[in-house]
Amino acid sequence: MIREARIDRKTRETDISLTLLLDGSGKAEIQTGIGFLDHMLVQIAYHGFMDLTIRCTGDLEVDAHHTAEDVGIVLGKALAEALGGKEGICRYGHFTLPMEEVLVVCAADFSGRPCLVFDVPFTSDMLGGMQTEMFEEFFRALCLHAGLNLHVKLLAGKNNHHIAEAVFKAFAKAVDMATGFDKRVQGVLSSKGSLE
Repeated sequence: MIREARIDRKTRETDISLTLLLDGSGKAEIQTGIGFLDHMLVQIAYHGFMDLTIRCTGDLEVDAHHTAEDVGIVLGKALAEALGGKEGICRYGHFTLPMEEVLVVCAADFSGRPCLVFDVPFTSDMLGGMQTEMFEEFFRALCLHAGLNLHVKLLAGKNNHHIAEAVFKAFAKAVDMATGFDKRVQGVLSSKGSLE
C-alpha cells in the first residue's frame, strides 16, 4: 500500500502545491518564500522519513501569517489523505528530543479529534523572516485538518533557533511513530471502532 497525497490549494492569499509520500526516505523540496519555515519543513521530512514537496507563493508583503497557516492546512490535509481510514496504524506517537541545551516533548494522537496544546515560549519575536508566534498557528492549522491531537512542550532551553528546530524534529519523530503499523491492530486502534 502506497500512502501518498497531492494537494493543491489556491486562495487570494496563497497558492500551494504539495506532494507527500508518507513512507519515504526523507527527501524534501520546499519553497515557501520564508527561509526559516523551509528549514523547519525539511526537518519534518528528514526526521519523519517522508518525502515532501511544497511550492507556495504567498502574500509575504503582508507578513508570514497566511503562508505559515495555509502550509499547515495543506500539510494537515495531506496527512489525512495519506492515512486514509487509519487501519493498522499505531495511532499514538511521542518523542522527547534534546538539541543542545533544549529539551522538547511532543505527543501525537491521530484520533480524528483535533486539538493543539502548544506550551513553547519564545523570547525572540522573529527567527529569520518568520514571527515565532506563527509556529503555533502552523501547528494549529495542521492539527485541525489532519484530525490530530498534538501536545508540544518545551522542558528546557534558551536559544530560540534550537527551540524551534527541536519542536519540528520532535513532531516528525512522533508522527513517524504514530503513523507506523502495528500488526496486532485489527482495523483501527479504537475501542469504539472509529478514528473520526
